[in-house]
Amino acid sequence: MLSNKRLVFVFLFVVAIFTRFFKLNWGEGFFFNPDENNMAHSVLQMNRQNLNPEFYAYGQFPLYLTFFTTPKHEFKFIILTLRFWSAIFSSFSLVILYSIGLKIYNSKKYSLFFLLLLIFTPGLIQIAHFGTTESILLFVFVTNILLSFKIYDTQKIKYLLFASLASGIGLATKISSLILTTPIFLSLLFLFLKKIKIGKLFLNLFLFILLTVFIGIIFSPYSLINFSKFISTMKYEIGVASGQIPVFYTRQFLGSIPYLFQFQKIFPYVNGLPVFIIGIVGFCFIFKHNILHHKSNIYLLLTLFPSLIFFIYQGQLFAKWTRFISSIFFIFPLLSVFVFKKIKSDSILFLLMLFCILPGIVFMKMYFSSDIRVQASNWINKNIPSKTKVLSEGGNVVDIPLSGHLNIVNYDFYELDKNFNNLEKLNQLISQSDYIFIPSRRIFKNQNNSNFPYSQAYYQSLFSGQLNFNLIKLFSKNNSLFLNSENAEETWSVFDNPTIIIYSKKDGDNENQYF
Repeated sequence: MLSNKRLVFVFLFVVAIFTRFFKLNWGEGFFFNPDENNMAHSVLQMNRQNLNPEFYAYGQFPLYLTFFTTPKHEFKFIILTLRFWSAIFSSFSLVILYSIGLKIYNSKKYSLFFLLLLIFTPGLIQIAHFGTTESILLFVFVTNILLSFKIYDTQKIKYLLFASLASGIGLATKISSLILTTPIFLSLLFLFLKKIKIGKLFLNLFLFILLTVFIGIIFSPYSLINFSKFISTMKYEIGVASGQIPVFYTRQFLGSIPYLFQFQKIFPYVNGLPVFIIGIVGFCFIFKHNILHHKSNIYLLLTLFPSLIFFIYQGQLFAKWTRFISSIFFIFPLLSVFVFKKIKSDSILFLLMLFCILPGIVFMKMYFSSDIRVQASNWINKNIPSKTKVLSEGGNVVDIPLSGHLNIVNYDFYELDKNFNNLEKLNQLISQSDYIFIPSRRIFKNQNNSNFPYSQAYYQSLFSGQLNFNLIKLFSKNNSLFLNSENAEETWSVFDNPTIIIYSKKDGDNENQYF
């Protein structure tokens, strides 16, 4: 007979599988995430005779994993296979995190609370539904954390070998994953402080580094074979991430404050506001009660310190996309449980837990209805006459999947403020258009300051009604409880749940300058 706690664990894991795998085909046959599109295209061009994906922004491990397991060598099946593996790695990560919780809390009860929070962490649900690298990197990080416990406790070489395998997979997935090896180095440092034989430690360290690099090369060989292309791509990616190479799709980060941005625009959304707040309280509680000084909580230090290093590095980058810190989404749920341990009333604890998982339940709701872009498309096809002239937004915005019956101009608003002639062209298009579509927040939220005077004037005029257009339809499914997802870092919503706005020209319009 299974014990009550084991039954609860089995039940929670079934729920976890549901939250990770339900509606992996989101998008209704349209694939709106540009990252998974890039990965799928690289897999599509490979064959058994040529395994070079000609894509170096990521390593080849997730590409090969998908290539050798996809049921059909077709784009849609490749996308779904990428998402399948993302959900698999996310599910494995939950099991590992539960094991980490057992070590840190020394309690099955509170480890189950931790697991419940993780299952309904909105950010973890989202990355499990994206066929990208984030779930793999999360798996690598939490695996290294758990193995660092084993290395510290036992000093057995087999755990170091397992860590090399995990770290090598991380290296073969994304070069920046090297920072996810810090738990292993920290455990070896602690063993050094315990005066374990120095020679043995250095040998273990050398072996770990050597095997990690070797496995990374085995699973991502073309990063070495085509080293010049790999380096060229890395220089570009580093330039974009650091802000040294200005590109239109990083404009939301202009003037952003490192670290504060993540606490304002990312953590409250990916964790849910209740867990975010309670997690901060739990962090303060740890230091107030000197929990880190307890011998049994060396495990907590092996978890928090590498996570802090990771955040310090990622947080200072110019580009602060949500996915850049997805490997530490589990930290706020982890810290929240320390608050739960102080609550003696079961009824209060139950209500608080329910409150904490509500954001995840709200986030899951969007998978139970059709994609917002498909909803908008169906309405447009039914309500806007054929051949109608429409002004929409081009550039780094995924088009609404329409039937093709409209005369749509996708104007590049990213270029608007570079030349006065662009303003004249836009005014001409406004005059000729009967409708204006805003397919997402990516432009009007990012080009709303004095650095973009023409864009700012255009959107202010449009939203205020001065542009002679009326708001007639807004399609939105807010994916955040208590918060407006449109105010988060943009990739939190634009890939899977953007807000779409439609304006119609007022009667009696004239041909004068608009703004």
